[in-house]
Amino acid sequence: MPGVVVVSRTLALIVAAFFSGYHVLLGVYSLDQPASVAPIVAAMGLYVVATIASLWISSPMRMALPLALFNVGVAVAIPLIVGSQLDGSSAKLGYATWYVAAIGTLMTITAARKRPQLALLGVGTLVLHTIVWAGVGELGHMGVIGSVVWVVAAALLTRALVKANRDARQYGRAEREASGWHAAQEAHLYERQVRLTQTMRLAMPMLRRISESDGDLSEADRQECRLLEAAIRDEIRGRRLLNHAVREQVMAARRRGASVTLLDEGGIDDLNGSALEIVLNTLATAISRTKADRIIARTSADYATIAVTVVGLSSPDPAVSALGPDSSGEEEVDLWIEIPRKVEPRTSA
Repeated sequence: MPGVVVVSRTLALIVAAFFSGYHVLLGVYSLDQPASVAPIVAAMGLYVVATIASLWISSPMRMALPLALFNVGVAVAIPLIVGSQLDGSSAKLGYATWYVAAIGTLMTITAARKRPQLALLGVGTLVLHTIVWAGVGELGHMGVIGSVVWVVAAALLTRALVKANRDARQYGRAEREASGWHAAQEAHLYERQVRLTQTMRLAMPMLRRISESDGDLSEADRQECRLLEAAIRDEIRGRRLLNHAVREQVMAARRRGASVTLLDEGGIDDLNGSALEIVLNTLATAISRTKADRIIARTSADYATIAVTVVGLSSPDPAVSALGPDSSGEEEVDLWIEIPRKVEPRTSA
């Protein structure tokens, strides 16, 4: 995005590592001031371990709670260790108070890794120790206030970034939902226009004939109106079960007196192109070959393998019905076809 500067995590960790190491160098430079060197070196080692663990490159962005608690413990222990070897009333401590900036840096890292409460707790113990050890007046001179400012700034910035990230995810989700809604509306509009165009193509000739005859239609015209009504109903209920071949065979079946019902319940919405045409052409062939009085074609509930189920029912033979009430008068299944989703196309010999 224009105007956005992206800093890699690796680069940020390297800068933080050099900045943390600088405090250790200041401590080494001032080793001549403490009463004993060993505790200071131990404090440096403790700080280095905490820093390395906090800047480990493969660790997640949010610092683990045990590590954050360990950093707070380091923030408590190091001032006690170093302060025990220095004279808090001395005005010439210089770099001997390296631990103040070191603790500030460690707590800033802790806050940046989404543990701001514990970071504030750690720097708070530093403030308390300095007041007890050297007095309130030394907070600014020793750099404690600066460390507090850095930690507070990191905590506020981290909170703002978390909120911005959460808002960005919400906006992204809302944008995707809006795009999906817009696409659905566009699809519905396109579908409506296609159906209206098809309906007008079917009905317009008959509407003109009705207009020209002032509604005085012959029996043949009335029958044609019934067929057109059924065809328009197919456009609404049949949807993707229709192509030119299916429309032609359905109309032929109705003209010979059969009742045809097409129901598309969404089972073939994922079929397109040649795969859909093969299924529909197979459906048209099945309708053309049956002499059933009632034909029902609907998308299958078995979306994995079956695309369309076709059932043809024939009325009972009048001669059988005349034998008496005990004779079977139920419709007979003349056709039962399950058209698979993948139909092998026929090839000419």
